[in-house]
Amino acid sequence: MSEVPARTPRLSRRRLFGLLGGTGALGAAAGVVATRSMVDDPVTSGGDVVEFFGDHQAGIVTPAQDRLHFATFDLSPVAKRDQLIELLTEWTNASLRMTAGQDVGSGSVTGDPGAPPDDTGEALGLSPARLTITVGFGTTLFDGRFGLADRRPEQLADLPTFAGDALRSEISGGDLCVQACSNDPQVAVHAIRNLARIARGTASVRWSQLGFGRTSSTTTAQQTPRNMMGFKDGTANLKAEDTDLMAEHVWAQPGDGQDWMTGGSYLVARRIRMLIEPWDSTPLTEQERVIGRTKGTGAPIGKSAEFDTTDLGRLDPNSHVRLAHPDNNAGARILRRGYSFTDGTDDLGRLDAGLFFLAYQRDPRTQFVTIQNSLAGNNNDALNEYLQHVGSGLFACPPGVKAGEHWGQALFG
Repeated sequence: MSEVPARTPRLSRRRLFGLLGGTGALGAAAGVVATRSMVDDPVTSGGDVVEFFGDHQAGIVTPAQDRLHFATFDLSPVAKRDQLIELLTEWTNASLRMTAGQDVGSGSVTGDPGAPPDDTGEALGLSPARLTITVGFGTTLFDGRFGLADRRPEQLADLPTFAGDALRSEISGGDLCVQACSNDPQVAVHAIRNLARIARGTASVRWSQLGFGRTSSTTTAQQTPRNMMGFKDGTANLKAEDTDLMAEHVWAQPGDGQDWMTGGSYLVARRIRMLIEPWDSTPLTEQERVIGRTKGTGAPIGKSAEFDTTDLGRLDPNSHVRLAHPDNNAGARILRRGYSFTDGTDDLGRLDAGLFFLAYQRDPRTQFVTIQNSLAGNNNDALNEYLQHVGSGLFACPPGVKAGEHWGQALFG
């Protein structure tokens, strides 16, 4: 991780008015942000734009897009509480514009030619392609630096070490996370690049991950995709249309603890490397035994269609589907929103590929931790022979943004 310059960022008057589309003023420390009416006419409309404002952040139950750029950030050792608030305010304004199909600030080519552009420009002329930007707060943000220790939710308890973990610190953790999803990879990369640029002097990227090929469906209208092992993934995932299950398993509810998280959700991110070469040398019948589904149709073993009810008794006791099933985990369910990744090859020529696992839930202690404890270890999930968990993060994603607010505003109230 590169060292963050120890300086206080300043919001120039040029950038200030650029962020607001040239209308009005912004009280950064007070958390006042641009409203929808302050965004100039977007370059696209209709199906290419996902609404930014709402009770919940976009990018959680939004129909999963095809591409991902995920990044975590560490705050500078000398950053102060008001600088964190200012950063979140600037990020909110920039994200409001980018998700509407506009440049950040005064743009990439129309600002002061004697100064660096406010926008990096690689998305100039592109559709937002249903861009969503979702922000979360890591466990380390509540370590006392910003006066937030007593605001840490109980649900944001550090994840335990699971049997078989091979986590690397350089691709784990982070004070903040940003999940940018879009149907255009360049648009997703542009979003993270510009938020990282805005953060300079206050925060720097700790680690990031590109993803392609969603590995789950978040709505009933989407077909179940296949992961890098060739199997349909996420057949039994929660779906946005089932609002009762979403309230039960995904959204933080009144009375859950910290009121500022009501309407938010908790994100577990795991970088899971798949041992592709051994898997590709495994017979089909063994692959299907390990997963618990047929490779062609995605049907549970012993059934004929993908969405047939799973008969756990017909599955191998150590199959992945059986061990991850809610009936085996006190009813625990999560909303999966992961992506496949390939990051070239390692020094032995093996493909560095796998699943970038993203899961939203109401309480990781009783949901993700319960399920992962069932799966972890060489004597449990047969799939562990072909997997290696190398990166991890846990984040509290606050509720959605309303006009006149910045991300997580209630946290600082």
